[in-house]
Amino acid sequence: MSTPILLLNAGSSSIKYQVIDADDESVLATGLVQRIGDESGTIDHTVGGQTFHQERGFPNHGRALKVMVQLFEENGPKLADVVAVGHRTVHGGAAFRETTLVTDEMLDTLRELSPLAPLHNPPAIAGIEAARAALPDVPHVAIFDTAFFSSLPIESYTYALAKDVAEKHGIRRYGFHGTSHSYVSKKVAEVLDRPYEELNQIVCHLGNGASISAIRGGVAVDTSMGLTPLEGLVMGTRSGDVDPGLHAYLSRQVGMSIDDIDTLLNKKSGMLGLCGVTDFRDINDLIAEGNADAKLALDVYVHRLLHYIGAYLAVLGSLDAITFTAGVGENNPGLRKAIIDRLAGFGFSLDDEANAVRSKEPRVVSTPDSKVTVLVVPTNEELAMARETKAAVGA
Repeated sequence: MSTPILLLNAGSSSIKYQVIDADDESVLATGLVQRIGDESGTIDHTVGGQTFHQERGFPNHGRALKVMVQLFEENGPKLADVVAVGHRTVHGGAAFRETTLVTDEMLDTLRELSPLAPLHNPPAIAGIEAARAALPDVPHVAIFDTAFFSSLPIESYTYALAKDVAEKHGIRRYGFHGTSHSYVSKKVAEVLDRPYEELNQIVCHLGNGASISAIRGGVAVDTSMGLTPLEGLVMGTRSGDVDPGLHAYLSRQVGMSIDDIDTLLNKKSGMLGLCGVTDFRDINDLIAEGNADAKLALDVYVHRLLHYIGAYLAVLGSLDAITFTAGVGENNPGLRKAIIDRLAGFGFSLDDEANAVRSKEPRVVSTPDSKVTVLVVPTNEELAMARETKAAVGA
């Protein structure tokens, strides 16, 4: 039996896609459309170990999806066999707390939420509309980054703002990267061969975007990202936490507009702002050369992460496992060591040899006597999306 599901992740100028057989969870095809809206776009379609590359203009998402469908028709697998399409959607607000079947009414509500994620939701909506037009005969579902964190307790998601303003405008903590946090935390239970609902976990999703979550007995109780994906940890180009008064200060004293400040905090800050680069390999090279800015950037990154780990230890009361995932978390043993060594006083103990191993497999990297198990678990958001889509359509 085969249950192929097409998964789409539409950005403002790109579309990533995969076809996964939701029964045996094998990847049947992958692809990437880049530079949508540009006269010189590209599409790469990979199936059976072979990549088919085209260079052409994609004026909009609709045209990009039509070319994608054509490549499927010419090179396989056949989209006629696809049973559903799953769409990664960043912000579901308070309206969407779980994977949801796409309807016209649902899209109207999603458009109303666009001010909460102006960089993410509009291209996702454009991708959904284009995909429904290209594949009208199969169900489409939206998988929300915020859904996993819909379980946050009210004291965790509430900001100390004037109640009427917060309620009127939907201002609260929503959290992001939920699909990854959900997948990784469940995989930890499998690796440890323990019931998911019995584990207290901290998951560190460390990529260009970074977030951390506290999960008590399989239920998310806190997370670092908030109303938007800007809050929380230091990231590649995002500042993470800053004094909220910074906006007023930069406006009054420097003359920056709100848009200028938004661009500064989202695109010109974080590791890029601190040391000029975002790739941790480059940062490590700069540190080895004696670059003080790179050293400070890493120290700030580690300090902020430790700040959240400490807070979540207190929130959870006890901890069974802490897990590193995503590009930086999975591939930077030096960063993991810097974090866990600083937690030695709390009973954390890293196995340096295990930590140094590079692998795409989930693994324990702590010593047997560590009071908290430390793991590295590669995330697989596409597989998690395929599972959510399959469940949503009853395939």
